[in-house]
Amino acid sequence: MTKCAQTVMQELEDIVIAYGQSDEYSFVFKRKSNWFKRRASKFMTLVVSQFASSYVFYWRNYFGDQPLLYPPGFDGRVVVYPTNQTLKDYLSWRQADCHINNLYNTVFWALVQQSGLTPVQAQRRLQGTVTADKNEILFSEFNINYNNEPVMYRKGTVLLWQKVDEVMTKEVKLPAEVEGEQKVVTRTRMKPAPLHCDVIGDAFWKEHPEILDEDS
Repeated sequence: MTKCAQTVMQELEDIVIAYGQSDEYSFVFKRKSNWFKRRASKFMTLVVSQFASSYVFYWRNYFGDQPLLYPPGFDGRVVVYPTNQTLKDYLSWRQADCHINNLYNTVFWALVQQSGLTPVQAQRRLQGTVTADKNEILFSEFNINYNNEPVMYRKGTVLLWQKVDEVMTKEVKLPAEVEGEQKVVTRTRMKPAPLHCDVIGDAFWKEHPEILDEDS
């Protein structure tokens, strides 16, 4: 999913940040983007089609010879948020949703796979529980500290444009030379890099003020 999102960002460079969790990704375009004259239909169809085609294209990189059983499809929608605060609230909501869903799934599958409950029994066991209850079940019954679970699943994935050094081998030769010399060359490029961090607090936005820059 993250590889697909990175491909979308590399194709559509007006995206300033993306956030993903589970089976969804959100893409934020520059405030002043005039891409395709700001036609919502173009934004949505090109993002979704690029994402879906990337999912098929890169499948074997992650799953080897395991076949893709059916053509994947993704839905999408375009929303215009009027203020920076509204946008931050939206991304905070998606990250909070990530935490809620992952905590539930972690407890649910522990009950099914380790305690032998059926999915219906596990669902009934968790009905009406709050965060503290789920953490207690994980710790007291399975010796699992939820805070030690992989941060990618607890926080989701943020994609930001960052400078990345690429190391490559390049043939260098002078005009009089028949054969060139192979040299290692380092090139710096801007690429969408994955981060697993908190976007709900102010620290992230203070560290990356360019995301909400009025001139972007």
